[in-house]
Amino acid sequence: MPELPEVETTVRGLARYLEGQRIARVQLNRPDLRRPFPPDLVQALTGAQVTGLGRRAKYGLIHVDRGQTMVFHLGMSGRWRIEPEELGKHDHLVLETGAGHRLSLCDPRRFGSVDLIDTAAIESWAPFAAMGPEPVGDALDAAHLRKALAGRSAAIKLMLLDQRIVAGLGNIYVCEALFRAGIDPRKPAGHVSSAALARLVPQIKGVIAEAIEAGGSTLRDYAQPDGQLGYFSKRFDVYDREGQDCTRCGKPVMRIAQGGRSSWYCAKCQK
Repeated sequence: MPELPEVETTVRGLARYLEGQRIARVQLNRPDLRRPFPPDLVQALTGAQVTGLGRRAKYGLIHVDRGQTMVFHLGMSGRWRIEPEELGKHDHLVLETGAGHRLSLCDPRRFGSVDLIDTAAIESWAPFAAMGPEPVGDALDAAHLRKALAGRSAAIKLMLLDQRIVAGLGNIYVCEALFRAGIDPRKPAGHVSSAALARLVPQIKGVIAEAIEAGGSTLRDYAQPDGQLGYFSKRFDVYDREGQDCTRCGKPVMRIAQGGRSSWYCAKCQK
């Protein structure tokens, strides 16, 4: 699944072709993805000017001058294609701009989604209302984590995946941040010391920033809008490296199951 850095990379790629542009044509090639497209999507976007793009957690935001925002989620396999030479059977939503650019939302597995929200009410939209702070910026700090995790017996790895604690963190980057901070993913969240949380916060911010700079991590279906592949996967310390040598101590990387997902860690370096 495309995670936060992949979505941020996607939004930045789309902005070069959409920001300030008028949407001349909207084409829907099927009625739904994971759920139906908004019934008024075509009417709302056709002729509208794109005033800005953004991201909240793993959702991309396309704001238009009619006071509405198209919110998209890439699901498991979704990606935007810029200037596709031909449209394929998985190009379910197509936008054409007045400048002649064509952008298509391609989603083979159709686990993604598209919603149309009043921009003024976007923070109170149900998926966003209960979200914690973004993992970049000043809102996430050790004090927030101490308060949110106090008394929690669930594993720190699982708590960091809870969008109510931190918005947008996914499996790849939680594994990597915990390794960098030297924290065992199995440790009860409420038992992680203040000193460890103080180490963890900059590692979360750092790994996310590095992944965005690298264009994300290309796993299975993900590619940037221009077709380029993200290369942060070449920097993984533990993720998907079971049995390989730890990049710090040389001991083999371990894999365990947590909450139905795999976690990778070094038993020597993470306590």
